[in-house]
Amino acid sequence: MTKLNTTVKIGSLELKNPVMTASGTFGYGLEFEEYLDLNSLGDIVVKGLSLKPQKGNKPQRLVEVTGGIINAIGLQNIGVEVFINEKLPKLKKFKTPVIANIYGTCAEEYIAVAAALANTAVAAVEVNISCPNVKKGGIQFASDKVVINEIITGIKKVFDRPVIIKLSPNTGNIEDIARACEEYGADAVSAINTLIGMAIDIEKREPVLSNIYGGLSGPAIKPVALAMVHKVSKAVNIPVIGIGGIMNEKDALEFLIAGATAIQVGSANFVDPAAAGNVVKGINKYMKANKIYEVKKIIKTLKY
Repeated sequence: MTKLNTTVKIGSLELKNPVMTASGTFGYGLEFEEYLDLNSLGDIVVKGLSLKPQKGNKPQRLVEVTGGIINAIGLQNIGVEVFINEKLPKLKKFKTPVIANIYGTCAEEYIAVAAALANTAVAAVEVNISCPNVKKGGIQFASDKVVINEIITGIKKVFDRPVIIKLSPNTGNIEDIARACEEYGADAVSAINTLIGMAIDIEKREPVLSNIYGGLSGPAIKPVALAMVHKVSKAVNIPVIGIGGIMNEKDALEFLIAGATAIQVGSANFVDPAAAGNVVKGINKYMKANKIYEVKKIIKTLKY
């Protein structure tokens, strides 16, 4: 039988298959070791890392809604130094590359986090630009091309592996921002981050989340995410990583056909901790059934 070739490339990084985990839904990877073979995944993307440890928002920080969840965790994390010293050494036993999702409250912090990861085994960084810029009154970095340029240019100076920019769907013209990221030197973009959402307790007439608003993820956002991935993949020549409501291999294949080079499994990990591994198996099964021996022959094949 002809062997399946499921490899894809994100910049200079080659993945054994296009299935990645989504930041914020898979912890630091180690928490899922007992539920699936981490070596079966294309990549592990750890939860967002900041320069210093962050406690995040006060409860309630998560609410289930129709077709998904809204989170306002507040990017709680252990900080980049603790990650490097305590988590990364344990992840080295796996053959799966590790991507660090990073964020900051100003461009200098983003660059400092990337610099801290420069001499580690991290295979790439995914830059979360859906954060408020404290120097500009809280406006999202995702809406400011000048600062995005500063972040990408600065990171590329201190970090010599792929730089992936995670795009926000809450900025208006996502294709325009994607093109700017490519122009400024990004090696890939991932799309999309969560949509803004809220939930209300009708008895108390109060927001359910302490932060009032949060990020909506899960199957409810899949049609939006799929459309944005398709638009972005037509707008740029760098790889696009598809995210948003991917629960199984069918969802994943839709994103690949729409133009994604790889995909990330997110909220599905809360429903089934083995979800990402099952998506890998499902894609392989689909390829065998359809006599497709290279996953690249699926990518960007939408007919219209």
